[in-house]
Parts: sequence; structure tokens; C-alpha cells
Amino acid sequence: MTRDEGAGAGSILLAFLLGAVSGAAVALLYAPQTGRETRDYLGDKADEARRRAADAAAKGREALNQGRETLNTAIERGREAYQQARARDKA
Repeated sequence: MTRDEGAGAGSILLAFLLGAVSGAAVALLYAPQTGRETRDYLGDKADEARRRAADAAAKGREALNQGRETLNTAIERGREAYQQARARDKA
């Protein structure tokens, strides 16, 4: 029997992200901008990332609530169908 010991998708993605962050750090160190401009740029990007993360979290919460409502509705309809079938069997 053979075993697949290759790298998983998660470890490949992690390696890619680490490489991207390392490359960005080196690029910032060698950038032809002043320290102040670089700090302003990084602050703007951090704010943008925070806004995107907040938007994604809000969409995730909305999707979760919508799924919860759908599940509750399905459960309630199932209970009603069960009770109707049970009442028919007794009659």
C-alpha cells in the first residue's frame, strides 16, 4: 500500500503567504520613499484591510443568520408535517 505524504493545500497556501509577506517586507525596506511616506502607506493599507475584514465578518454573520432562519423554518415545517401525519393516522 502506498502513502501520499505530499504537502497539503493548507501548507502550500501558508508557504505562499509567508513568501508574499517576506517579499513585501523586503520591498518596503528598499523602497525609494521616505520613512514617513512608507508609514502613511502602511497605515492606509492597514485601515483598508480592517474595513475589508469588518465587511467580510458582517457578511459572514448575515449569511449565518440567514442559514439559521432557513434551518429553523425547515425544522418547524417538519414538525408540522409530522403532527399532521400523526393526526391523520389517529383519525
